[in-house]
Amino acid sequence: MALDKTGIAKRIAKEVKNGYYVNLGIGIPTLVANFVRNDIEVEFQSENGILGMGPFPCRGTEDPDLINAGKQTITALPGASFFDSAMSFSMIRGQHVDLTILGAMEVSQNGDIANWKIPGKMVKGMGGAMDLVASADNIIVAMMHTNRAGKSKLLKECSLPLTGVNCVKKIVTNLAVLEIKNNSFHLLERAPGVSVQEIKEATEGTLVVSGDIPEMTF
Repeated sequence: MALDKTGIAKRIAKEVKNGYYVNLGIGIPTLVANFVRNDIEVEFQSENGILGMGPFPCRGTEDPDLINAGKQTITALPGASFFDSAMSFSMIRGQHVDLTILGAMEVSQNGDIANWKIPGKMVKGMGGAMDLVASADNIIVAMMHTNRAGKSKLLKECSLPLTGVNCVKKIVTNLAVLEIKNNSFHLLERAPGVSVQEIKEATEGTLVVSGDIPEMTF
């Protein structure tokens, strides 16, 4: 079966290493904080001005003044710090974040990402994603492999306005884990029960498949 959003977040949580400073984008990436291993120490940063985010709060314990960049209520771990957005973006632009996890509408086979605007639709703004992709060396995208019409979102070239160029390193979708290198999508893992053929059919861009492709583990 293809993964749901929670499954994508669980798989990405395996990419988070001890001592990392991690920025979580809006959408699926915000779920990652719930699934990081208990035996490692990780500092989650949100661009609206918090370092030390914890999991989402239990119902009834929410603090309306404690939110992430997506305006979701969050918890703060012991030792968490709060600061203005200027300081937050100094951290980002100064490359003090080890891992950036973003959602996307489209990703191209050379690592371009489009995740902020669909022409003709109202948006509040481009957010902080452009700063993140311009500064980060380690970017993982969390996304669905296809849109609601069944068309691939992993493309030869993005059709939507770009957020960043040649910046995405790895993608985790509801079907697969893929790495971008040599202007191609390289298939690393497949979702449990999903065949390589299904992934090929769902990928418009160049897909490289080498040897037996293992199923994801969580």
